[in-house]
Amino acid sequence: MFLSLVLLGLCICFIILHLTPRRPKNFPPGPPVLPILGNILHLNLKNPLEDFEKLRKSYGNVYSLFLGPRPSVVINGVKAMKEAMRPGKTVPRFTAQSGGKRFCTLCNIVLEHRRKSAVLQHFSTVLCEFSNISFTGKTLTPQIMFHNVASNIMCQVVFGTRYEYDDEFITTIVQSAIEITKAANGPWTTLYSSFPWIRKLPLPFNKSFKAGKQKSLNEHKKTRVPGEPRDFLDSEDSTFSEDKLIFTAIDLMIAGTDTTSNTLLTAFLYLINHPHIQERCQQEIDRVLEGKDQVCFDDRHQMPYVQAVIHEVQRIANTVPLSVFHCTTKDTELAGYSIPKGTRIIQNLTTVLKEEGQWKYPHEFNPGNFLNDQGEFVKPDAFMPFSAGPRVCLGEGLARMELFLIMVTLLRKFKFIWPEDTGEPDYTPVFGITMTPKPYPMKVQHRL
Repeated sequence: MFLSLVLLGLCICFIILHLTPRRPKNFPPGPPVLPILGNILHLNLKNPLEDFEKLRKSYGNVYSLFLGPRPSVVINGVKAMKEAMRPGKTVPRFTAQSGGKRFCTLCNIVLEHRRKSAVLQHFSTVLCEFSNISFTGKTLTPQIMFHNVASNIMCQVVFGTRYEYDDEFITTIVQSAIEITKAANGPWTTLYSSFPWIRKLPLPFNKSFKAGKQKSLNEHKKTRVPGEPRDFLDSEDSTFSEDKLIFTAIDLMIAGTDTTSNTLLTAFLYLINHPHIQERCQQEIDRVLEGKDQVCFDDRHQMPYVQAVIHEVQRIANTVPLSVFHCTTKDTELAGYSIPKGTRIIQNLTTVLKEEGQWKYPHEFNPGNFLNDQGEFVKPDAFMPFSAGPRVCLGEGLARMELFLIMVTLLRKFKFIWPEDTGEPDYTPVFGITMTPKPYPMKVQHRL
């Protein structure tokens, strides 16, 4: 009996040792690792940013974690970020369903095509329709409105069509994107990434994905003309299955909708509670656009203060705090450590956008972070809301254009006010793949 217990104990110890991940030689330091789980228990999956900061203070700007059995390296601070993201060092690690380099090529094609097409030519029309909605003088929560504007812009990019906000097609697609984002904003995103074998289970991701797939692809099949692609979903590339095609389309929808709408929500949350900044923006807008019917993107060069405000909003919003996961393309070195090929790289952009010594006012909302002593717009090296390196966010140019045109159009027409009976604003966002401001009310008045 005793011998059997000893043998059983030895077997258990052997299994535990075998299942416990080990750091490779000269790998970045990190907390102790548990079998199978790795370091998941070291993180609050609902919001791990504070845990990441504690680990940075303990192990430095480059440290390692095991999310499940797979090793990851977390990068913090401007210096380490620039070294890690230089050309040839890493490439983006998209979701498993994405197509790597082929994904990048297709996305760049569709974004470039639509950037030159009617979607951007009709930006001002879309914004004018939004600004003419009869909500003036009433208290409202702007979440749905901003989400609808951003999603309709992306519908033009991805599906080639603009829809009415109550149209069944856009309602289904937007709802699928929202459900996927909600699921990803919880512990599912870490579990999904850490344990690939659970992806085939009936998870929230899969349910929402199937709903979006059925509606969007079936709708397109009815009107598709072979050899005459109208948009991304009409792609006839043989390397993309239907599942990959629609998953990529939903990826684009989520990335282009959620990030833009959340940045806009952050912008107006701060502007209505900093009326002197809002007023100064409006003065500059009035001066530059005097005699013009509508704003164009080139007007930004004459609006240094508005540019500074928009960039400061992006910095303080920290919309994608951990960026898109990357992985090393070959054995490499970083900060004196050896990192094997295929290691997951996590960019903690929070440490860059609020790094002491990189910003005049790292912990407060202040457009002065992007203005020099002469009042000219300047962009510090630490400004990386879209990640860094040769594979920076695919939609960076489109997002920058959207934010400028939407904000200038709305600020030109309206004054945004914090309701007196609402109490103090809560600036703390809800953590997720994207940081989401908590719902808030505002009043809107026509400017005279």
